[in-house]
Amino acid sequence: MPPPPATSPAALAEAVRAARPLLGATRLVCIDGPAGSGKTTLAGRLADALGAGVAVVHMDDLYAGWTLAGATARLAAGVLGPLADGRPGSYHRYDWLAGRFDDVPTPVPVPEVLVVEGCGSCPRSLDPWTTLRIWVEAPAPLRLARGLARDGEDKAAHWHRWQREEAAVFAAEDTRARADVRVNGAPRTMDA
Repeated sequence: MPPPPATSPAALAEAVRAARPLLGATRLVCIDGPAGSGKTTLAGRLADALGAGVAVVHMDDLYAGWTLAGATARLAAGVLGPLADGRPGSYHRYDWLAGRFDDVPTPVPVPEVLVVEGCGSCPRSLDPWTTLRIWVEAPAPLRLARGLARDGEDKAAHWHRWQREEAAVFAAEDTRARADVRVNGAPRTMDA
């Protein structure tokens, strides 16, 4: 699928709807980029623009705490594999306060479009199923400020360690270069 001419949620939604599904009958959109860049905001706006028939999965629900390790495998096994076969999927949501995964699985129906957002959501291993790979970026000081405002200043050490881990994953996967679309997640351009 050629990249859409604009990165507004409406333009992205139009491009996604025009593309052929690669995950069974589902079009998979992966929104990746550094923590605090605006992925969740873009995912919400894209889901709104897509309207009915969309489901959103947040990688924050699949991380085992402050690590990316294993999250993509949980996504593929619990959600993407079943959807590829035309069956609903599910995952056990990580409870950040309790420090463990919930016992009760979160269901994921078979949608027309599945938006997966979060750091590490665009690995090469998912490329055969992915309709659109979106990279969201913003200046590092803004990203860190957003993260600490959300999580608290006491999480600064976690944030710095996370930034090193995500950078290593992005470099190994060549995530930014492989993206079909790049979006500036700074506040003034996210509304476009």
